[in-house]
Amino acid sequence: MTDFKKIDLTHKPLFDRIFAENPPQVSELTFTNLFMWRHRNRPAWRVHDGFLFIVMRPEEEPGFALPPVGKGDVRAALEELSDDLMSLRMEPRISRADKAFVEAHVDRKRFEVIEDPANHDYVYLTHELIELPGNKFHQKKNHLNKFIKNYKYEYQTLDTDLVDCFLNLQEVWCELKDCDLTPGLFHENQAICQALANYEDLGFEGGAILIDKKVEAFALGEKLNPDTAVIHVEKANPDIPGLYAAINQQFCSEHWNNVTYINREQDLGVEGLRKAKKSYHPHHMVEKFTLIRNS
Repeated sequence: MTDFKKIDLTHKPLFDRIFAENPPQVSELTFTNLFMWRHRNRPAWRVHDGFLFIVMRPEEEPGFALPPVGKGDVRAALEELSDDLMSLRMEPRISRADKAFVEAHVDRKRFEVIEDPANHDYVYLTHELIELPGNKFHQKKNHLNKFIKNYKYEYQTLDTDLVDCFLNLQEVWCELKDCDLTPGLFHENQAICQALANYEDLGFEGGAILIDKKVEAFALGEKLNPDTAVIHVEKANPDIPGLYAAINQQFCSEHWNNVTYINREQDLGVEGLRKAKKSYHPHHMVEKFTLIRNS
């Protein structure tokens, strides 16, 4: 892969600078996300004329590039990135482009534009996730209140002492869900372990709910752009009623009450995930599209 590099922790300052200068809307465009999922997606990158090019090469599905990130001639960058994909013997497919990017920069005569609803991001008003106001959140508030009434708990921010506790809960969760037998859950488990093993270098936020001094739920997230945080991971003991509602509400309240929106990523076309994400009444969706250059 001429000029392309495999991602490692030493690249984080460069990625962070480029993302800060070009604030993303899609959840994939954080260094933490790219790094923690690197064993599945096998990302490689290079910089061309001020644009960050990222190519993803997952083993289980066709490879693709993320939209070029940078300032300048975006249409020229799309052409160059498509040429890169062709030189790598890949289809000139650029995925996870948000609607604003498509409308501003994509020549539909040059690229076929295909909507990708399984990867649309769900975005919520932060204050609604914290306050759970009104009738539409009545059931969620009941779940939360039931948890608060029935359990003595404490909330703690992630630190070095809690990393192993987070990993222990993830291990138990995976045993319950048979992660090793389900490719999606296997890769998610791998990603979570990578994030936690490197959390000090990655710099994301984490929080946990402890019951009887045992971590029973945790969440990991970070700033996506100046007015949005993205939640990468949320896990809870499924045998404790209301615990998912509690970690959602507590993590937002403790860490993200200074941002307007919370991006809770995509549902991947999984019906159970779709139902769960819709139950929190998203404020809007970040619609994503795949671009395929015409020959």
